[in-house]
Amino acid sequence: MSFNVIMFYLFSAVILVFSLMSITTRRILRAAVYLLFVLMATAGLYFLLQYQFMAAVQLTLYAGGIVVLIIFSILLTHHISHLFKHPDTVKLIMGVSVAVIGSGITIATILTYPFQNSTVTEIPATMENIGNQLLGTGKNGYVLPFELISILLLAAMVAAIIVAKKEKNKNSEI
Repeated sequence: MSFNVIMFYLFSAVILVFSLMSITTRRILRAAVYLLFVLMATAGLYFLLQYQFMAAVQLTLYAGGIVVLIIFSILLTHHISHLFKHPDTVKLIMGVSVAVIGSGITIATILTYPFQNSTVTEIPATMENIGNQLLGTGKNGYVLPFELISILLLAAMVAAIIVAKKEKNKNSEI
């Protein structure tokens, strides 16, 4: 077995284990930390596929930005010791059934899709080409997705502040 195959299995195992731990833990801070491990292992898979830009975006934007935002919102709203309730049996059965059906559809689609080699020619990686793609708004441009993500992060921060202020107001009225 080659090193790449071993690393693929290692990253896949980390993603599966920490994904399950993230949704089964009752502590919200632990769930956020487990999510961080999942996102970092996903970046590792991108590195294995030699998608360095996607891996860098995964690490900086998701693992670095969103998870830090989640952890700060947990710490700032004083919900660090918050325990989730045990799910109802009906909700648990429905969730498992949706997961099984979704997994079945995904596996069936992957197994029946006729994958073919790509005939797209590679663009040389020069500074000019990289700059044009990073600052481009057309095909293969990255400005629009980054702007949308920045608006999403701003909305998440505003929502976290509103939730924190409502919680503070409820506690002060009591």
